[in-house]
Amino acid sequence: EVGLVESGGGLVQAGGSLRLSCAASGSSIDDYAIYWFRQAPGEEREGVSCISGLDGSTRYADSVKDRFTISSDSAKNTVYLQMNSLKPEDTAVYYCAAPFRLVSCSNLDLYEYNYYWGQGTQVAVSS
Repeated sequence: EVGLVESGGGLVQAGGSLRLSCAASGSSIDDYAIYWFRQAPGEEREGVSCISGLDGSTRYADSVKDRFTISSDSAKNTVYLQMNSLKPEDTAVYYCAAPFRLVSCSNLDLYEYNYYWGQGTQVAVSS
């Protein structure tokens, strides 16, 4: 089992940047694939990005490709999501999550696995 805590959200103007952190406890992030999901008001939660401790694979949603970068720091047991060129449509609560078992980042499907979840961090992008 792994505990996940997100931080780094906030309010930023369009075109700005934020870096989200997902700090893990109880287990090593190298033993999991760490996903970022987001949920805007009235919308379904959607997959944003993933990094896998199994094979180092990463994956991005088309909507964030070339703007967001996921990375991990094993020494800090933390996964980061660097978000650049932010748009108002990126406004959402961002959650990190880890499937119960170690997987490769083959997709960003919310319903593919059972996940451990963090509590979320709010990102708001003003126009």
